[in-house]
Amino acid sequence: MLLSKGYEVHGILRRNSSMSKGTMDLLPENIMKQISIHYGDVTDGNFISNILSKERPEEIYHLAAQSFVGYSFQNALSTYDTNIGGTLNVCNAVKDSSPDSRLYFAATSELFGQPKESPQNELTPFVPRSPYAVAKLAGFWTVRTYRDAYRLFMTNGILFNHESEVRGPEFVTRKISQGVARIGNGSDEPIVLGNLGAVKDWGYAKDYVNGMWKMLQQDYPDDFVLGTGEAHTVREFVEAAFTLIKIKITWKGSGVNEVGLSEDGRTLVKVSREFFRPLESDNFRADYTKALKKLKWKPKTKFNDLVRIMVNSDMNKIKAIKLSNLA
Repeated sequence: MLLSKGYEVHGILRRNSSMSKGTMDLLPENIMKQISIHYGDVTDGNFISNILSKERPEEIYHLAAQSFVGYSFQNALSTYDTNIGGTLNVCNAVKDSSPDSRLYFAATSELFGQPKESPQNELTPFVPRSPYAVAKLAGFWTVRTYRDAYRLFMTNGILFNHESEVRGPEFVTRKISQGVARIGNGSDEPIVLGNLGAVKDWGYAKDYVNGMWKMLQQDYPDDFVLGTGEAHTVREFVEAAFTLIKIKITWKGSGVNEVGLSEDGRTLVKVSREFFRPLESDNFRADYTKALKKLKWKPKTKFNDLVRIMVNSDMNKIKAIKLSNLA
């Protein structure tokens, strides 16, 4: 999106032994050639300061984080080091080395925890219920504090779940889309999930990056909620995904004993306690009134369209592998 607007784009990646670029490797070669990659880490304050001092970017999109909620319960310290320490390093580097840069910080709807009121907006109380959410809350307040104390252009995007065809396979939406794609191509392996009743507000990442960009085009920095305003359960996502391969799911049992059955009696969905969080965070539904009014932003992609995009993408990937093997 930034390249299409004429930006010179630089990106920071952590180096690894295989020199792989993660989801960046999915970008077409002609796009990758236009991006300047710097290898480093947000937990290295000197590196961040040096790169900002050298490049003096007009806009910074701080998306680096340990972003998987489940893992944050397993390794809270690593999550805090990256999400709190990394964000502090970025804020200090902007203040000291590039104070004219405009900073976008990726906050999260997980800040709301288990909200009693629905929908949620910028005034809804934060009650984080995971180490990930606690770390993001620290980042949120660090950004606001530096913005107010040093008169810097720093904005928080409180984004509800934004999914896409390149979502990590550990996230529930991609786990479902990949599982449905496998079953649609003949697999009998059931999809194993956690809390089927968790309520989320799912949107499409392509819509949301446009909102991120719009936040940095304002006259004054502010904080904004982005979401769809629609609430759906994990169970609904499963049903919508299976509909795309012409399978109707029937639910039987409850709790960890609940299963999703096909019309011919095959078990296609199972529940495992392994994928339940120690503290659930759900009941999410965004009130993006402020973004609509001030940013002229609203989501374009509906829930069923998002599910279709993800399932079709994974179906096509399996078909491409099959064709490659035949060749």
